[in-house]
Parts: sequence; C-alpha cells; structure tokens
Amino acid sequence: MTPVTEPRNAPENPDAGGPALLLIVLGRMLRERADAALRADGLSLRHVSALGHLAGRPGLSYSELARRAGVTVQSMQSTLAQLEERGAVERRTEPGRGRTAQLHVTDTGSRLLGRGRAVLAEADQRLLDAVGPGHDLTGALVRALGGLMAPVPR
Repeated sequence: MTPVTEPRNAPENPDAGGPALLLIVLGRMLRERADAALRADGLSLRHVSALGHLAGRPGLSYSELARRAGVTVQSMQSTLAQLEERGAVERRTEPGRGRTAQLHVTDTGSRLLGRGRAVLAEADQRLLDAVGPGHDLTGALVRALGGLMAPVPR
C-alpha cells in the first residue's frame, strides 16, 4: 500500500465553504490520493480512464477517447503512447494521418485496469465509511449530477 499524504492546498477550515466548495476539495483530495496509489504501478487516473473506455468499447479513436476524458487529442495520444509502450494497449491499424487508430486493451492492460479499479474501489469504501451507514451518498451524488446537467431555467 502506498502511503497517503495530505492534499496540497487543503483548506484550514473546510466548514467555511458551502457544499460546492466542499465537493471541489473532496474531489481534489480523492484524485490526489488515487493518483498517489496508482503511481506505485506507474499509472495515473488518465491511464485508468483510457483503459476503462477502451475495455468497454474496443476500437475507440483518439478523438473519441479525448472527448470522453475531457482532454485534448494530443494529450490522449501521449497517454495512449505510454500505455502502448507498457504493452497495455495495442493498435490494430497502421499509423497514418487521417486514419482511425483501432486501439484495444491487451491482457497486460486488463491487469492494470484491474489495479486501477481496485484503487478506486478502496477510495469508494473509505468515503462511504466516512459518511457512515444509512446514507445513500451515491444516489445523492447521481441526483446532484443530474440536476447540474439539466438546462438552467431562464
């Protein structure tokens, strides 16, 4: 297990903000801790995200993966090049301008994805334990996300 450090720039008094600020701080803390745990395996959340998307939909293009991850195509190409170097992803088409890369997760990639999912499951459990029993945190967050995605009335 990788030692967990406190996040950088954590507020001294988290009660000073409303729910949005607390969720932003919590999200940053979770991301930093997950990335620290994944770093032991040479991974990042971006690697796990790309592997997860490709495992679910083999053959996705760089552009589609970048859209799903909310990053530039160039950034996703760099992420996938790193995964290719590790043997986690294979390209089943010849590289070339204008061609869609047929990208697929290898057995090595499946093992790395499993490690990433284990790190995230541990984070989930720690978060749910902190909230305590009897709270539907996942349901509340899904409802909040749905509310934020709905069009804003004018």
